This record gives sequence, structure tokens and C-alpha cells, in this order.
Amino acid sequence: MAYDKFNILTSTAVPLPLENVDTDQIIPARFLKATKREGFGDNLFRDWRYNNDGSPKADFILNNPIYSGKILVGGKNFGSGSSREHAAWAVYDYGFRCVVSSFFADIFRNNCLNVGVLPVQVSPEFSEQIFNAIYSDPNTQIEVNLPEQTITILSTGAKESFEINSYKKDNMLNGFDDIDYLQSMKSEIESFANGLLL
Repeated sequence: MAYDKFNILTSTAVPLPLENVDTDQIIPARFLKATKREGFGDNLFRDWRYNNDGSPKADFILNNPIYSGKILVGGKNFGSGSSREHAAWAVYDYGFRCVVSSFFADIFRNNCLNVGVLPVQVSPEFSEQIFNAIYSDPNTQIEVNLPEQTITILSTGAKESFEINSYKKDNMLNGFDDIDYLQSMKSEIESFANGLLL
């Protein structure tokens, strides 16, 4: 399933400075019945966002109208716990295109890359700078430059580089998942197969 191409994202950000946010908190297990990627954003952080009667919890960050944007800034060890890919689906379906943290669980990181969410791992010091900038001004713009592999706080000019697997980087730039990538090479694969058959 193709997704939005990712090149340079400039956006405000939503701060969630909690450590060890696991996938069951991102998308509770009772919402994993669907097999399509749509609709999971409604239940992103469900138990943190809503009371038992379905009313929004006023003190949760996603219910605070002063914070918005396509970038979620999480605390250390974001996406730990079970390997459910639905957690990445929920992040994407809600509207986030980038998650920033000082450390990601490997499986969650890979699941994000497979569905078009860019996980940007920064140093703890730079993570703190981002949080401080957002709290000082919720309209702070963050630029995530995938071609250059940099993240910049535009109000201060503070910048840091991040790492990404070259194959996943190329896929994100093109909006490809693994199947799309193979389909993009269809002619080369057919030529190779035909050569073996001759």
C-alpha cells in the first residue's frame, strides 16, 4: 500500500514527554480486530485521551487545542512492548508523519518506516531543546529534512543529523512500501527472470 511521499516536512509539533510509551498505550489491544489501516487514528492513545464514557480528558496533550501538527515528539524508548504494527498505523492515521524521540524500540521504528511515518532519533540534549522550544511557543516550527537527514528548530536554528537505513530512506522519498518497491522493479525482475530461462 503506497503512502505519502516524504521529502521535507515543516510543521508544528505535539509534545508527549513520557518515557517508555509502549504499543499498548499507543493503540490498546481491544482495537486490533481490523485488518485495514484506516480508522486507527480515532483510537490513538485511547485510554489516555478519553474517559470511560467517551468524553475527552482535558489534561491529555492531544485534547489541548494549542498543540497541533504532523510531528509527535515523544520521550525516551518510544514504541516499546509488543510488535503490533497497528501502533504505527494509528500514528499515521491520526495525521502524524514524523515521530521524534531520543530512543525507539526497533520493531516500532521499522513498522513506522513501513507505513510512511519517519522515526527521527535525536540526542537526549536535542530532544530537550525541542521540548523547551515547543513549550515556550506552541507555534514553533520544526523542519525535518529527509534528503539531508537533518532536523531543525527553525526559531533557534538548532540542528541535528539523524540516521536512517538507505533502503528505507529511498522508499519514504518515493512513498513506497516493500511491495511498491518490488513493483517499481518489475521490468528489471522480468528481464532477469527471462535471462535465466534462456
